[in-house]
Amino acid sequence: MTATTPSEPAPQPEPPAQDMPAEEPPADEPPASGGTRFTGVERTFWRLLIRGAVLLLVSLGIYRFWLATDIRRFLWSNTEVAGDGLEYIGTARELLLGFLIAIALLIPINALFFVGAFAKGIVAQLSGFAAFAVLALLGQFAVYRARRYRLTRTVYRGLRFHQTGSAWRYAVCALFWWGMMAATFGLAYPFAQASLERLKLGHTFYGDLRGRFEGSGFGLFFRGLLMWLVVMVPFLFGIVTAANVVDWDAVGEAMRRGGEEAMTRLEAAGVFSALVFAALSFGWSVVAAAVLYPVFQAMVLRWWISGLRFGELTVRSRLRTSSVYGLYMRFVCYALLFALVVVLLALIGLAIIGGLEAWRGKGTLTEVLTVVIPIGTYVVVALAYSTIYQASVKLRLWKLGFESLELEGVEALDHVKAAAATGSAVGEGLADALHVGGI
Repeated sequence: MTATTPSEPAPQPEPPAQDMPAEEPPADEPPASGGTRFTGVERTFWRLLIRGAVLLLVSLGIYRFWLATDIRRFLWSNTEVAGDGLEYIGTARELLLGFLIAIALLIPINALFFVGAFAKGIVAQLSGFAAFAVLALLGQFAVYRARRYRLTRTVYRGLRFHQTGSAWRYAVCALFWWGMMAATFGLAYPFAQASLERLKLGHTFYGDLRGRFEGSGFGLFFRGLLMWLVVMVPFLFGIVTAANVVDWDAVGEAMRRGGEEAMTRLEAAGVFSALVFAALSFGWSVVAAAVLYPVFQAMVLRWWISGLRFGELTVRSRLRTSSVYGLYMRFVCYALLFALVVVLLALIGLAIIGGLEAWRGKGTLTEVLTVVIPIGTYVVVALAYSTIYQASVKLRLWKLGFESLELEGVEALDHVKAAAATGSAVGEGLADALHVGGI
């Protein structure tokens, strides 16, 4: 017998190339450590708003607390800062209860001013001014308290934002600056914004990290001065010129005499030519303000973002004015298209009412339709334009604002500790009741 040695196993053939598993495409890269992005889908936001508008119509406006909560959750949850998302933890029930409490507080105040308007003497004369001043003060108070509520319901990396400080102090400062803006025809606006933002950001915290605002009022003033000159100077010139053209003695004489010749005397006194001149200057200012508003909004938003600070964290904005113009032009196109649809539906409605009148004469049904259709049309149009504006302007402006951010010193967020944060929904409810709220 001859000895045999075991042979080496034959090498296995490699699997064919077509049987190899395909390489998976790389997943989306997370934003850089200092980056921000918005991941929300616009179509989803449209659906949210359309559903909310229908439920607002059915519930006679009560659903707005749930809609506001859904909008905030959508915006917050789709916003990422340095790779981590925001979270909104407020509830619609809080907003509803806060609104009801605010209404309960406002009813006796409004009743007091209503009774005062029927009083005699100086009380009746001052009641209107006092009502305006008190409600304006309460409005600014509500703005500060509502901001405190929203901050305490905003969570980032498991820690809440919060706000300290006196809402009454902010309200007084805001009224002072509103008075200064009125007295200076808007020239004090940059300094008002800088002062109020320093007050708000100086009392804003992320955990135990304090915020501050370093935007300069003079910087905003010189950036916007040319726009103010284009909008306001023609308006003021027209008003002053129109006032000087009128013969006020002749106007007084015409008002005293009255009669059929009063209109002739007023025309001779230059009243109608002055009104035409004033209307033209006012029209110029309105058109100029509408055309320049996107420029103004982009400028203010860049200035505000670039002034934000949290400890060593600094923020810069690369927001482009052309992008803001684009979203407003998109809104105008949507609005015009919807207006065309409304006009067509209105013509159809008028034709139906006319047909009913011709068929059955003027009856109860026709009168009801004549009243109900215009009211229903107004409500539907208002809800539709609100939906279009929020989807085409507010959402895109939110997205542009966050995606234009440049962050430096993000490491400051890694060492933040939790801090006590409380905020009542009454402030938000008061802001809603006084129509001074925000996102």
